[in-house]
Amino acid sequence: MSGFVLYSTSGCHLCELALQSALPLLTLRGEMLTEVEIADDEALLQRYGTTIPVLRRLADGAELGWPFDGEQLQVWLDRV
Repeated sequence: MSGFVLYSTSGCHLCELALQSALPLLTLRGEMLTEVEIADDEALLQRYGTTIPVLRRLADGAELGWPFDGEQLQVWLDRV
């Protein structure tokens, strides 16, 4: 298990869509997903403020930016 982070912010409908796409696939793989609120951290806000949602794989730091669907996410997950 490597773990994943979804960088997002409250009230972001795209972030909600990303979570709905990612959570089922990651759960099936036995992976943990942590949602991180970028508004709580100035550095994260600067880095991801205009690109959220972003999914980050903790094992290697690889990031997948929106837009992505279930199929694109599956391909990205298989690249480990």
